Amino acid sequence: MPCADAAPMTLAEKILARACGRASVSPDQIVVASIDLALSHENADLVRKSFREIGVSRVWDPERIVIVLDHRIPAESERTATTHKAIREFVAEQGIRHFYDVGRGGICHQVLAEHGHVLPGMVVVGTDSHTTTHGAFGAFSTGIGATEMAGVWTEGKLWFKVPATLRIEVSGALPQWVSAKDLILYIIGQIHSDGADYQAVEFDGPAVRHMTVASRMVLANLSMEMGAKVAFTPVDDQLLTFLHRHTHTDVSAYAAWRPDPGAHYAKVLRFDAGKVLQEPQVACPHAVDNVKPISAVGNVEVNQAVLGSCTNGRLEDLEMAAYVLTGRHVHPRTRLLIVPASQQVYLEAMRMGYLETLVTAGAIVNPPGCGPCVGVHQGILAAGEVCISSTNRNFIGRMGSKDSQVYLASPAVVAASAVAGRIVHPKEVVA
Repeated sequence: MPCADAAPMTLAEKILARACGRASVSPDQIVVASIDLALSHENADLVRKSFREIGVSRVWDPERIVIVLDHRIPAESERTATTHKAIREFVAEQGIRHFYDVGRGGICHQVLAEHGHVLPGMVVVGTDSHTTTHGAFGAFSTGIGATEMAGVWTEGKLWFKVPATLRIEVSGALPQWVSAKDLILYIIGQIHSDGADYQAVEFDGPAVRHMTVASRMVLANLSMEMGAKVAFTPVDDQLLTFLHRHTHTDVSAYAAWRPDPGAHYAKVLRFDAGKVLQEPQVACPHAVDNVKPISAVGNVEVNQAVLGSCTNGRLEDLEMAAYVLTGRHVHPRTRLLIVPASQQVYLEAMRMGYLETLVTAGAIVNPPGCGPCVGVHQGILAAGEVCISSTNRNFIGRMGSKDSQVYLASPAVVAASAVAGRIVHPKEVVA
């Protein structure tokens, strides 16, 4: 931890100060930080190739590297199968123990959470843009490129410009049918895709502290869609209970990882959730910040509905979908795809009966992984098709044809829209 007499710091500053061995740091300083955890998925093959070019025979610390196959599983082509084979061989050669192969993990960000890989105060880098998800565990966690990761695999260090911090305080309570997904979409719509460009974001306030850890992960995950370098939710009793359950260790000391009183913020935004969020929010094509309240979206028929991804594929999301679909059926013109975020989520959803409810209603369940979110398999869109999705991006061609359209919404809206065959408020389906 930084010295007690150091100047007050934000959480991002405190973590980077610890990681670079300084008493304190401030925005715009350049620091070289020690990396606590390095995450990759299928693009580990690109990292491997760059690592070979550096000429070092062994990675700096195989215990601090996690590789999860999740984007194209099971392999949809010979090319992907070859990539997976090369990664497996590299993992065996280097003695990388934390490797989650097909059928043994799920989406990388969910896997790290379930297996206790991330703890408050850590510096985590990943070759995936939504690595910001792990700020929900009090970590300075950010996405980097494959060549940068090759350097991390070599030396275990990486340089950063210390980010300024945007603090977002959310008071009030979320109304019925309004979730963490609606809150973060609303915020992105308000400050736009560059509103937190290369900033750290601290979410706090009663509405945030009332959220489950899974819901907090949604806030941190989607923060990068407004440009955030990293994003944090509070390190509080709820998080510590979650970490204890998944690490089976005493985690009480991690409560110290919080911003200092008197820390300087670039800006502080305050929202009253009960006032500004009267209804679910929808990100319309073709930008995540093109956000409208659902009542302003209009009559939009949907061909496909997707529930899953690193944003909203967790157990509480499947539970919500099952609640909406109980006793109902997917509309004849709509396909409902369910993609559990991990094997653990899949198993628990089976045990709870959620998957049976969804399949009985007409849904299809894909293997745990990224699935159609990345637009390469398991439910890509044809020209002219419309999808309502709980995923994180709706760019042109994101899920297939460049002439398709993707709307982003909460699991409740996705499930209700699958029943109605058009984008609707859940209250129109659930009496």
